[in-house]
Amino acid sequence: MSQTAEKKIIAIPDDNICDYIDGKFRNDTPEEYVRQTIEKRLINEHKYVSSQVKIEYTVQLGSSKKRADIVIFDKDCADQTQANIRIIIECKNEKVELTNAKDGVAQLKAYMSACPNCEWGMWTNGKQKEVYRKAVNEQGQIIFEDYNDIPSADGNLDDIDRPKRHTLKNASDDNLLFVFKTCHNHIYINDGLQKQPAFFELLKVIFCKIEDERNIPAQLEFYATSKERNNPDGQLTVKKRIAQIFDRVKKKHGKIFDKSDEILLTPRSLAYIVSELQKYSLLNTNIDIKGKAYEEIVGANLRGDRGEFFTPRNVMKMVVAMINPKINERVLDSSCGTGGFLVNAMTHVMDELEAQYSQGIGLRKKDWDNDTLRAFQEKVADMAKTSYFGFDINPDLVKATKMNMVMNNDGSGNIFQTNSLLPPHEWTDDFKTKLAEALGEDKALLRNHNSIGFFDVIITNPPFGSKIPIKDENILKQFELAHIWENKDKKGVWTMTARLQSSVPPEILFIERCVQLLRDNGRIGIVLPDSILGSPGLGYIREWLIRNTQIIASLDLHADTFQPRNGTQTSVLFLQKKTQEKKDREEKSGAMADYNIFMAMIEKVGHDKRGNPLFVRDKEGNEILATEIAEDGKSREVKQFDDETLAVPKAFTDWKHREGIAW
Repeated sequence: MSQTAEKKIIAIPDDNICDYIDGKFRNDTPEEYVRQTIEKRLINEHKYVSSQVKIEYTVQLGSSKKRADIVIFDKDCADQTQANIRIIIECKNEKVELTNAKDGVAQLKAYMSACPNCEWGMWTNGKQKEVYRKAVNEQGQIIFEDYNDIPSADGNLDDIDRPKRHTLKNASDDNLLFVFKTCHNHIYINDGLQKQPAFFELLKVIFCKIEDERNIPAQLEFYATSKERNNPDGQLTVKKRIAQIFDRVKKKHGKIFDKSDEILLTPRSLAYIVSELQKYSLLNTNIDIKGKAYEEIVGANLRGDRGEFFTPRNVMKMVVAMINPKINERVLDSSCGTGGFLVNAMTHVMDELEAQYSQGIGLRKKDWDNDTLRAFQEKVADMAKTSYFGFDINPDLVKATKMNMVMNNDGSGNIFQTNSLLPPHEWTDDFKTKLAEALGEDKALLRNHNSIGFFDVIITNPPFGSKIPIKDENILKQFELAHIWENKDKKGVWTMTARLQSSVPPEILFIERCVQLLRDNGRIGIVLPDSILGSPGLGYIREWLIRNTQIIASLDLHADTFQPRNGTQTSVLFLQKKTQEKKDREEKSGAMADYNIFMAMIEKVGHDKRGNPLFVRDKEGNEILATEIAEDGKSREVKQFDDETLAVPKAFTDWKHREGIAW
């Protein structure tokens, strides 16, 4: 795990990056992004040291000189000349195809042929990857054999074909995203499936990978050797092996897969995808790396047209840290999307649980015995089963959320497909039965909007938009905020009438529905368009909020927060539900107690309106770098994202303590 030691100011030319391995400044291009990601994989996953690796190394190719993107020498090689290169890696941007005459795999093979001791080569554009091992056939001709991957620094070739549990690698940086894109792209191109079906086939294979990792202490069965991947009989063998794992998946996750479900990929594609995924530990890879990879691939394939725009990970982490869910609290996302809020919330609680266990036995998690580890895992699985809930109207996103929960927390939680705004008496019997069972409550209690307050914490980003208004009177009449309100004296006091509005944007109804779903004193963190908090004509919403909740905090997010896909100006509102007794007391006295509200404007979110990353700079415009100690023990200068969401939770926690807010 890398760690930051100190900060110092270094002037970097505009549109340049500091190379991860040699520290030189290079143009920040799409091709360079691919190379930097691969460099981090070489150091952090394959365990090469920087002294073995050279960037833009000059290779003599006949009478001309070319520059190879990355070359690797043996660790003890004192003569780092062309003759002693062992591995060559060529990195291209996504637009360059494998078959490109100038920059495709033919270029890599030419470089390998010109280096007599070069045994391995890899070509990648971030979406496709080819690995070759150079050999000489019986006729003395150079041939290139397809392989799953280049060897790691220890040179062990067995792990390329069949990894062992202790050799599985934790993905670094964007390498898992590269793999997911590569696999999805392969299915899309080779199996004739559209994006969405291709995604769900990839989902099945990922489930098999996770199930195999969890099948301790049995040997790993999720693998495809290089020979199997490259011949029809071997591909069929791989398909049979993975089908047996998928049978276990279907039994274990009957809520996600039907008994009749099968992996529909061709044997050739399945063998390729298995070979790409097999080297990683999906269970142990850092949650942020997994989350980014998974949510980006989900967003690219399942984004709907119902006002959905998925919350950036830095905002989700900030909201979860501020709402601070506790062990045994029931947590709900009423518009769960890809499940990012729920995964972050459960991870937050797991960290607290791990700290309790470690303190109780006086050992860090890596030193726990099997009994302690098993007890911890059972507690985590129980929490997923009893404390985490998600609703979404999109059945594909429901399945994606369940997968996200399984990949991160050993349990799919209680994720249900439903229209959260429907009157409870119109909820399907199946949904009510499953929800009541998970809540441990009588299904008969789920009868109307006044009897659904079962949750301690709600964190959500509901669908926005005047283009998707709610017009159904049966839905509208559940909500005070769906009525027409009047402000006759223009002094800010709004009065609700008996008349319903003809249509209401969904985010307004979701505010009230979330409050209905909360227990007394329960708390909400909800992303909302700024108009709700500032528009004069929507003053009745603020009136309703003040009457029914204590407004804890309001965070004004930068306009680029949801860019490049959506430019809506948004805020995050934190609310605590008042008890009926408190509301009655305030109404009787005609006065409400004054209280402070935490307010902040987040002006920097780490990216611009095009989605390009933004980094910290000093007053002179120089980027501020941190010295980071990487896996190989070498310090490197890395940019710091210009992101104020990182500082808000600490400031909020300090403020809560001063205000005497217990959670």
